[in-house]
Amino acid sequence: MGRRARPKNDLDTELTDLPPELRWREWMGRVEAVIFASSAPVTREVLARVVGRDCSIDLLIDDIRDELRGRPYELVAVAGGWQHRTRKNFAGAIRAAIGAGNGGKALSQTEALILACIAYYQPINRSELSSFFGKEVSRDTIGRLRGLEFIAAGPRSPQPGAPYTYVTTKAFLSHFGLETLRDLPDMEMLEDAGLLSKDKMLAGEFPDPLPADDDDGDDDEEASDRTETG
Repeated sequence: MGRRARPKNDLDTELTDLPPELRWREWMGRVEAVIFASSAPVTREVLARVVGRDCSIDLLIDDIRDELRGRPYELVAVAGGWQHRTRKNFAGAIRAAIGAGNGGKALSQTEALILACIAYYQPINRSELSSFFGKEVSRDTIGRLRGLEFIAAGPRSPQPGAPYTYVTTKAFLSHFGLETLRDLPDMEMLEDAGLLSKDKMLAGEFPDPLPADDDDGDDDEEASDRTETG
């Protein structure tokens, strides 16, 4: 028996048989449906598969957002795509009704500080992080952030031993509602306020040491099954 031909995609994206207003409404519906059905942010390239070649996706998104005004959810730009999210002022009602939380992604103060440092200074290795905070940053803490998929291994550092560096991920952007790293609070403002400084970090002069955190455990370099170095 011969192999079955793969079914063709018969979706009419141009919709030339429809008047312009109805064509636009159909494109809006398709775009919103695709985003609604996805558990992850949907990129421009994916949405382009369901609309006409000359259709402006940005204008479609603007019109969908206008229609969602006053609704308990909105369309947000995160991690290089778009996603439906409930509005923040309804978080208390959702927790009261179904106990929805953050999916086990709550961070300790230590983890939050380390993640912020990686976000601003990436790629950065573990010894640089330790110099920044004046305290050893354990492999367990790095492993926890990697397990949450907030960070990943970056390029090897040019330092002796070529340790791994760390960078943030699309999951980081999505979780914190950022479209790109450019949406992080302005670095110059934080440096002017004395909160973050790469020069101080590299010189080991950061004024506020990393707070003690019971979750870190000891910094045993041998007790982990992780293979990264640095």
